[in-house]
Amino acid sequence: MDICRESDALQISDLDPFLAELLRQIPASTNPEGLPAAEQRVFSAPADMKEKQLCSEWKTYVEPELRRLFQSATETVTSDLAQLNGNEKSLRNCTLRIPLDHADAWLNALNQARLVIAAKYAFTESELNDHYHSPVGSRRDLGLFQVNFYGFLQEFILRELDNN
Repeated sequence: MDICRESDALQISDLDPFLAELLRQIPASTNPEGLPAAEQRVFSAPADMKEKQLCSEWKTYVEPELRRLFQSATETVTSDLAQLNGNEKSLRNCTLRIPLDHADAWLNALNQARLVIAAKYAFTESELNDHYHSPVGSRRDLGLFQVNFYGFLQEFILRELDNN
């Protein structure tokens, strides 16, 4: 896999089928519904729950806009990921181009996915910081790999935006 900047886009080339599939899973991974811990993590309260009025106003006025923003980011990423659709049986490596003006949406969706996956599997801080964990022997291990892979992509996007 090669990642570079090509004029007005970030390009991930020589993307093998396994990593392409992990990318395709980003939109589904952003959905915290049915996972109370993930919902709480993605839409965390701005203050201690004892601050009832502040938390209530947050839920009424801020959370709906956050949901709209998150949904919009996920839709942008889904649209960009359409490039990876095609012959699913093909084992050839592919390329994904992310327009620079979609970078914020990608950062948003990748962050959501990481939060939801981490909450779903209740990863500890130690597990999240163990970047040498291998092999992928279970669905939980795959989830940890996804969190780290998505974090790597966020780091690359941020680095390229800084160089802009």
